[in-house]
Amino acid sequence: MRLRYAFFPGCTLESAAEELMISTKKVASALGIELIEINGWTCCGASHIQDVDNLLATSINARNIALAEEMGAIKMLTVCNTCTLMLRTAKLKMDKNEKLRTQVNEGLGRAGLQYNGTTEVTHLLWALIEEYGLENLRAKVVRPLTGLKVANFYGCHIVMPPDVMGFENHMNPQSMEMVAEVLGAESVDFDQRLACCGFHSVYPAEREVMDLTGKNCLSPKYAGADCIVTPCPLCQLQLDAYQPEAQKKFTEDITMPILHLPQLIGLALGFSPEELAIQRHVVDAIPALKQTLVTV
Repeated sequence: MRLRYAFFPGCTLESAAEELMISTKKVASALGIELIEINGWTCCGASHIQDVDNLLATSINARNIALAEEMGAIKMLTVCNTCTLMLRTAKLKMDKNEKLRTQVNEGLGRAGLQYNGTTEVTHLLWALIEEYGLENLRAKVVRPLTGLKVANFYGCHIVMPPDVMGFENHMNPQSMEMVAEVLGAESVDFDQRLACCGFHSVYPAEREVMDLTGKNCLSPKYAGADCIVTPCPLCQLQLDAYQPEAQKKFTEDITMPILHLPQLIGLALGFSPEELAIQRHVVDAIPALKQTLVTV
């Protein structure tokens, strides 16, 4: 099976979440998925730009989609919940509002671009289920993650708002659990499964966000999880990089390793933690994975 996508990495993969870029490329290559990075892509606006200039928010993401259309791509793929949300929001607006589409295309035209609405926007998690197929993924597993208990932390933006995202039931998504099962891992249920990570509020509401970060780590710990897995680099960054700061607000040990979804997949495909750049994480995840990795 050979799938081909216009790849929108987003800013985080080129900076704070370089390990996600590394692991995504390795996993895609191992699965036979071709990711062609969009030339000239720009930041999606990170869910804040529309509060300053809504037209600009739509325009920059319409431009990103137009660049994918120029590549002849039927679908563009991201590995970031927020990028997915921003791109899909712009597409929905452009496809439903002819006046807005004309206005945005006037601006894009000055750069020699035009949005046509021919390219869909998807997330790696969705593509694995909808297009690659879970049984095809299962066939690629060489190191079943037997005994590894994972807490699937979805993050807000991959399920909300449902009229924009709409891949699955936003009240009880199951996509992460489906992937974990195929990899041989055990999913644990925990109270904060659908909670916000707090990333987008960390500066204006730091105290509240640190409380939330601690709770997001403690909840799966109480449930017996070995690690948290998330499909969003911003959730991973918040729960991993800010975990030491959040710990200061708790007497209990909140230590919980945080993995990116492609890293979990990569382990089951036989890659070492080092090959997946797991050593880049602030909270050491290797001890939590050690028993699983030595049982094969």
